[in-house]
Amino acid sequence: MTGEVPNLDVAAMRVDYGSAEFDERSVAPDWHTQFGQWLADAAGAQLPEPNAMLLATADAAGRPSARTVLLRGYGTDGFVFFTNYESRKSQELAANPYASLVFPWFAIRRQVVVTGRVERVSRGQTEAYFASRPRESQLGAWASPQSRPVPDRAALDEAWRETAQRFPEGQPVPAPPHWGGYRLAPETVEFWQGRTARMHDRLRFRRTGDGWLLERLAP
Repeated sequence: MTGEVPNLDVAAMRVDYGSAEFDERSVAPDWHTQFGQWLADAAGAQLPEPNAMLLATADAAGRPSARTVLLRGYGTDGFVFFTNYESRKSQELAANPYASLVFPWFAIRRQVVVTGRVERVSRGQTEAYFASRPRESQLGAWASPQSRPVPDRAALDEAWRETAQRFPEGQPVPAPPHWGGYRLAPETVEFWQGRTARMHDRLRFRRTGDGWLLERLAP
């Protein structure tokens, strides 16, 4: 029958992740070098948006929420992303400045899980990144009241058109005061490699008072 929804047996869905090895002998000496290698592998495998990451936050009462955002920079000091400072994620980070990231590269049998404290980047860094964005995205940052209810799609489209008139073609679009970047400074960075029989390799860099400790976790 047309429109009938199939009753999928999700309990029976299984994939053997293969036998690729990832161990203490092959891991890089620090988490950011290892992350860069795996990010390059994900891009080289032509995964769609390899810099996409799941960002999980929680409000003051501990109620969690999650969404996908794009990584826009990383280094020894952490992972950077940009968003509306009035959005749900920003409100939760203001109340509880800790978050987790997941890079779900399952097509190459890998994922990276990060936890740490989040703080805003400098205004100068925000403005520099905003200036590099496509004009359409710049206008969208002004037009969208992110995370707030809107009456319909037409209202959003009209807000975008009004913003385009406010900043005519050829005129620079400044970064909105309610928009900017965050940096998650990691306390743990876990590298997960899928293995056969669900005996996966999990190597975690964990920040300690003396630097970073590399430890293996049971799958």
